[in-house]
Amino acid sequence: MPVPKRRLSRSNTRHRRSAWIATNTQLVKTVENGKTVYSLPHRARAVEDANGVVQFYEYKGRKVADA
Repeated sequence: MPVPKRRLSRSNTRHRRSAWIATNTQLVKTVENGKTVYSLPHRARAVEDANGVVQFYEYKGRKVADA
């Protein structure tokens, strides 16, 4: 791991730290059975029954895991 040869000034350190910005997560909007659902892209989606119990997980329309 690189180690700085000289000490960084306080203003340079604070400028570097203030320039870093976290990005918001991008949600995907889909309509299922008349309900609008927001989910994270490229992640498995939980399929629930009428009572809200998770049955299995699916990705791109395929079953990938049991609950």
